[in-house]
Amino acid sequence: MFAPTIRRQSPPEYALHADYLAREGCYVDCYVSVVPGQVNLPVFITHFYQTWLFRIERWLLARGVKKPSTDADARAIANGTSQKFAVWELEGRTDNQLLLCDISGRTRSWFMVEPAEDQTKIYFGSVVVPPAGGTHSIGPVFTALMGFHKLYSRALLTVARRSLIKAGGS
Repeated sequence: MFAPTIRRQSPPEYALHADYLAREGCYVDCYVSVVPGQVNLPVFITHFYQTWLFRIERWLLARGVKKPSTDADARAIANGTSQKFAVWELEGRTDNQLLLCDISGRTRSWFMVEPAEDQTKIYFGSVVVPPAGGTHSIGPVFTALMGFHKLYSRALLTVARRSLIKAGGS
């Protein structure tokens, strides 16, 4: 269904969300692709959050949980001038990585770029942690939605990749 240019792999050991791999019951994923040219983290994140597909999620969040967001908000989290975007808050940031935690504390979104000579690897990953209270499972709701989550993650990275290629990496 999706281009083979998106592949799932283990997160690099230096990924900001890699520590969750060692926590019992956590779900952690990492998807990677390559785009031509040099793409920095703010450009990747801005394109990701402004794609037609993610705009649907933004619309749902604005109506469902009363957490609206704008393209300016997307640029602000991407550029590091804000620590919040829709339902997410900054958990960690480096020059080439961003880790956001949702307001429930149960999920995280991770982004990373690795520029090379004439291309850039773009990464997108997620974390789901067990609920507080000693359980060691992400729970039945998250488990039931996992197939959709994996498909949606690939779709999000696919659409962001296309947006970056169309824009020429700028």
